[in-house]
Amino acid sequence: MKLLCVHPSGLFFSDVFLRLEPIGLELAAAAALAAGHDVRMVDLQAEKPRALFRMLRSFEPDAVAFSCNYLPNLPEVVDLAKAIRAERPGTFIFVGGHSASFTAEEFLEHGAGAIDCVLRGEGEIGVPQLLEAVKHDRDSIAQVPGVVTLEGHGPPPQTVENLDDLMPARHLLRRRRKYFIGVLDPAASIEFSRGCPWDCSFCSAWTFYGRRYRLVSPERVVEDLERIREPGVFVVDDVAFIQEEHGLAIAEEVARRGIEKRYYMETRGDVLIRNQHVFKRWAEIGLRYMFLGLEAIDEEGLKKFRKRVSTDKNQEALAIARSLGIEVIVNIIADPDWDEARFQTVYEWVRESPEIVNVSVNTPYPGTETWLTESRKLVTRDYRLFDIQHAVLPTRLPRERFYAEMVRIQTALRERHLGWKAFFGALKLALKLLMKGQTNFVRMLAGFSRVYNPKHQLRNHARPVKYEIRLPPERATEVDRQKLYVLQPPPRQ
Repeated sequence: MKLLCVHPSGLFFSDVFLRLEPIGLELAAAAALAAGHDVRMVDLQAEKPRALFRMLRSFEPDAVAFSCNYLPNLPEVVDLAKAIRAERPGTFIFVGGHSASFTAEEFLEHGAGAIDCVLRGEGEIGVPQLLEAVKHDRDSIAQVPGVVTLEGHGPPPQTVENLDDLMPARHLLRRRRKYFIGVLDPAASIEFSRGCPWDCSFCSAWTFYGRRYRLVSPERVVEDLERIREPGVFVVDDVAFIQEEHGLAIAEEVARRGIEKRYYMETRGDVLIRNQHVFKRWAEIGLRYMFLGLEAIDEEGLKKFRKRVSTDKNQEALAIARSLGIEVIVNIIADPDWDEARFQTVYEWVRESPEIVNVSVNTPYPGTETWLTESRKLVTRDYRLFDIQHAVLPTRLPRERFYAEMVRIQTALRERHLGWKAFFGALKLALKLLMKGQTNFVRMLAGFSRVYNPKHQLRNHARPVKYEIRLPPERATEVDRQKLYVLQPPPRQ
């Protein structure tokens, strides 16, 4: 069969700082290729919608697969599916990805017949099975594990047991120089491990993977690294180097083969403290940037989010990262209930911190515990505003004041790290990138004020809403985790 894989456009706010290679879709495409299908890919982060429809007419696919990892992309995917259905009525259209796995029924209802099914779980294992069913008997798709149709759910999705079985089909992307993260321009993405064994209340990574944690073998990781031409590499793991032996084995093989890259990865403060010798080795071979999701600067906030790490440990982790020469990006979650005094406390902390601090808005998502336990009512049901930069819950301050305080904190970040003074300090890097035709980093610096603007955020609330998210159920005091999981947890050892 001929399969066209489509990734939706980037989110407006994140597109300033990063545009990541869609490695999940590349892995699903690789599985389809391995099963003998003819596969093409269009990434609307890097291409215009007209490129999708040109490909649709020239390639004439039998099936179109949309990836929807981010909830704000749902309306775009639904509208594109309807447009494709109108142009090619016989084409099989399905959707997969992280957010789609938690909103499958909503996708199908909004699609109004344009979407044949949603495939929950991991695409590498589900896509080949679904295509085989579509090829021989479309009526049998309901028997494919992970499939959801308007008629109901098929068997539970299956789990990829061996992550070494596939390499991402990187060759299918046509605009590879468009991907970057911060100053790593251009940058590819790579996977060392998958899943997260922690259970933070605001996060859906552990509910998607069933708290499973799986590793790609060091040999396979390094083989993939050698295929990457970009000088920058973003490690997509939710928590890097939980297992020290694994991290060290990859590092030693990278050093042995003389692979020279600059790396950006994410981890937790307690993992960094426990395995600091692993991160020290990685700093020696190219680790330059690290994202630490502190989420809160006090014990009360950490307890609320069930981070299972103390403020003292977080501060110790930051000190270790500084000693290793690693630039740290910190995330703090702003609650809509914050008042001016709380904003001022965080503002002063940001100004004093040598780290780059990002502030996101506490947002309940389908698939998280907070979606079920949060008692405050949604003030909007517009999927597009569920991007952790808009308040979808009631704010204690007037909404315009809440956004002004958010932007004030982000402006402190800009003045310290991303303003024109910093730009001239990094002029050598900017010119070097421009000479290579790489404009992402410079556009990032120039686009900050355009994106972080309270008036712009307020205008977004006034846009007409075509598709509305389902209201969450009545507040639950206890959560049945079995009902949250997409993939089932492994048997307890």
